[in-house]
Amino acid sequence: MLKRFSKYCLILLAIAVVGCAKRGTITGGAKDTLAPELRFSSPENGTVNFKGTEIKLYFDEYVKLKNVGKQLIVSPPMSKAPEVLPYNASKYIIVKFKDTLQKNTTYSLNFGQSIQDNNEGNALPQFKYVFSTGTYIDSLALSATFKDAIEQKSPNFVSFMLYEVNEKYTDSTIYKETPRYITNSLDSLKLVKLENLKQGKYRLVAIQDKNNNNKFDPKTDKIGFKKDFVTLPNDTIYELNLFKENIPFKAVKPNQVSGNRALIGFEGNPKDVKFELRKGAETIPFKISRFSGKDSLQIWFKPMKNDSITIAVSKDKFDQKFTLKVKEQKNDTLSFNAEKTGSLAFREQFKINTSIPIEKIDNSKIKFIRKDSTAVTFTTIYDDFKQQVVFDFEKQPLEKYSIQLLPGALTDFYEKQNDTLNYKFETRNTSNYGNLRVVLENVKRYPIIIELTDKDGKVQASEIRTDNSKGSTVEFNLLEANVFTIRAIYDTNKDGVWTPGSYLEKRQSEEVIYFPEGVRVNENWDVEQPFNVGK
Repeated sequence: MLKRFSKYCLILLAIAVVGCAKRGTITGGAKDTLAPELRFSSPENGTVNFKGTEIKLYFDEYVKLKNVGKQLIVSPPMSKAPEVLPYNASKYIIVKFKDTLQKNTTYSLNFGQSIQDNNEGNALPQFKYVFSTGTYIDSLALSATFKDAIEQKSPNFVSFMLYEVNEKYTDSTIYKETPRYITNSLDSLKLVKLENLKQGKYRLVAIQDKNNNNKFDPKTDKIGFKKDFVTLPNDTIYELNLFKENIPFKAVKPNQVSGNRALIGFEGNPKDVKFELRKGAETIPFKISRFSGKDSLQIWFKPMKNDSITIAVSKDKFDQKFTLKVKEQKNDTLSFNAEKTGSLAFREQFKINTSIPIEKIDNSKIKFIRKDSTAVTFTTIYDDFKQQVVFDFEKQPLEKYSIQLLPGALTDFYEKQNDTLNYKFETRNTSNYGNLRVVLENVKRYPIIIELTDKDGKVQASEIRTDNSKGSTVEFNLLEANVFTIRAIYDTNKDGVWTPGSYLEKRQSEEVIYFPEGVRVNENWDVEQPFNVGK
């Protein structure tokens, strides 16, 4: 018996030693991919005759809140946002109302993607809590989709709003008041649904609300709207096209930045704005140009001793006079730089930027030659607004060019002239470019604008057809290799550009149709692409 017992002990000891010597990895089991679940709430979800000031939500595991300030949608919106607690991980969430609740009203709180489990970040998507301060829960719904009116990609975080059309409603309500109901597309939804609505007549708008104030601010917000009122109940799915309105022109008080120049900020479109400068009864000569990169114009005037000048600015309904006290400062100096050197693409023009507006160009003092020293026939145009000298000439492939501007070729606004300037550039072979022929199908009306854009939405080429006299094919030749997006704009007002809509005028934006896929154009390729613009 003793030997047998000793034998068993030795066997157990050996097993224990082997078990201790063997290494392994603790996996912890499968990764948690499940969203947290609501166990219960106080008061219960769907409560009527709500009289409290807070709600509590209890979950089956520890949860955390992520971007709840941006994700939580309260409808109808409250003037004071509710406080959502706690700020750390917990098995419960408390929502405290800071605003007085309206009587006989159904409220919904959509938490979007903000409720997540604490360990893996699994979100409880679109969790909604509903209660009513009245005796029943409103149950009607309205669905809508949206897209950008000009850009191919639709924006995120678009608010969909319903304004009740009653005796207090006017077209200006959306600028001043918060809506009756609201929801948001957040960062992923393309089909949105307004729920827990009551029967009635409403104005439906969608706003990319940059200020997060649940009101329409034309300076910053994009808007989409239905021209006609919508009535509930109905099962229509509405589509809204969002656009940024053209805001009215407005100028602000100018400020002096040098001895001969002032900057004046503006809102809206500065095209065709009128200026007048006076010193007492004397009219002062001036030039206007755009200040690159900012919403400001440059006012160039002749240097003067300390004095005051009056600057009158007018466009459309804007008409205002400003007083500028001119102080002695250092004057701007004349300088030049080529917008592009090295290789010049066939669709580009050679341009010289000037630091001061140019008053006169003397082409007889400009020497433009090829690599074999033969003269190039050219013309020059000066763009006052951009302060650019533009050279127009017929380009030849695989050619080298040089431009020499002798002293006096360019004379600025202050009668200063250039020193000798030399520029060189070259062209590539036509085989380094591709050609794209867009064949239009089912054109609904003219004029129509066909544009090619790059991946960032920047227009690379554009053609306008005012009628069908040139046939259905639009040619874009000598394009640099790229993947292009093709879009068609029905130019309703015939101004040659896309025109956005107007909410107050109840006018939608000009129609834009995109070819659904990018079109690749490679070097030495000819591409023909049919484009149905009748959709």
